[in-house]
Amino acid sequence: MFRIQPLVSVLLCCFTFWFHISFGYLITCSGIVPMRYRNDKVSITDFGGVGDGKTLNTKAFREAIYRIQHLRRRGGTLLYVPPGVYLTESFNLTSHMTLYLARGAVIKATQDTWKWPLVAPLPSYGRGRERPGGRYMSFIHGDGLRDVVITGENGTIDGQGGIWWNMWRQGNLQFTRPNLVEFMNSRGIIISNVIFKNSPFWNIHPVYCSNVVIRYVTILAPTDSPNTDGIDPDSSSNVCIEDSFISTGDDLVAVKSGWDEYGIAYGRPSSHITIRRVTGSSPFAGIAVGSETSGGVEHVLAENIVIYNSGIGVNIKTNIGRGGFIKNITVSQVFMENVRTGIKIAGDTGDHPDNRFNPNALPYVKGVTLKNIWGVKVQKAGSIQGLKDAPFTNICLSKINLHGMTGPRYPPWKCSDVSGAAIEVSPSPCAQLSSPQQSGSCANHF
Repeated sequence: MFRIQPLVSVLLCCFTFWFHISFGYLITCSGIVPMRYRNDKVSITDFGGVGDGKTLNTKAFREAIYRIQHLRRRGGTLLYVPPGVYLTESFNLTSHMTLYLARGAVIKATQDTWKWPLVAPLPSYGRGRERPGGRYMSFIHGDGLRDVVITGENGTIDGQGGIWWNMWRQGNLQFTRPNLVEFMNSRGIIISNVIFKNSPFWNIHPVYCSNVVIRYVTILAPTDSPNTDGIDPDSSSNVCIEDSFISTGDDLVAVKSGWDEYGIAYGRPSSHITIRRVTGSSPFAGIAVGSETSGGVEHVLAENIVIYNSGIGVNIKTNIGRGGFIKNITVSQVFMENVRTGIKIAGDTGDHPDNRFNPNALPYVKGVTLKNIWGVKVQKAGSIQGLKDAPFTNICLSKINLHGMTGPRYPPWKCSDVSGAAIEVSPSPCAQLSSPQQSGSCANHF
């Protein structure tokens, strides 16, 4: 059901080879968070865990993690999940631990939604993202943690999100759906070599975190599953996402930093976010910034990206009332195929938490560079629409070729309230980006 098309696979390998040739080595996240070796190891079966897909293992997981938390072994403890299907309610992780899923191990969320615990809304959102008030706790959750690893031999964390998606479609949700994995106020996090599938809401959500590495993961959800974003770094810094495949019902990777007046008041930006060698498809965007960016987003690098069968290739989105800033964003070495819109930068996207947002809180967008992008079967090249009272500035398009179904197409780019430069772009972009006097916008990006 989920597979990478042969052409996409070949192109991804070519991009990786290009990195070897250009730099002499493969740039990786290594060093942001060192992988920990745990001398102390326990198995979920030591605490009564049964992997028959029927027995509820909530008590086993909670007791195992309680033991890790309170015995505090030097160097931390590894919790081993052997092959089998382990049904459980949501649970909290603790610091200095590794959750290790063996090949064939599945941690599966119970569908008893009425038992799901509630947690307070995020202060930078002011309420649940979907419904006023609190929100359901993520399936696997961590708050205020240090030195945590989720890894293994490509075992699976399955959110069984279908029941939540139907509640959303039927309008029966009382609170915002749970994420699959969420870390809050945490640092030194590694997530690797695990399959995440069927999240009720966003899949992996580091919020108010620093030093986070997410690599070698596979994230899967049906294309019609609502709001199943792949990875959403949110008001977080020093986050590295790489070497992963994502196919979901919403944006593959979306960088966020809070919602309207709540995000402005909280004032914590997302910064130094690196995304590289990610492949995937989505009915929405491949690489996104926003639309919740009220705390600000800066210093984002996305490179060596393959996007296919998607709505938008690269989407930077904000709105009036957001405030905040989006600056120093670079997206390069992108291949896209069968995409409705190649590039979209918009100041009119996204809803509001309530009617108390300030319509005079306008976002500041400056220093966005998109370069070395090639697309085939792209229905519309792009749209860049700033705000009348807050034009987007220093926008650089460089070495971009976006082709239609059977060859080059020349649909008009839609542009307004934007300034910058375009060099070697086909089809030709709007006049606001083609002035030679504006070429300084691209001066430092070759």
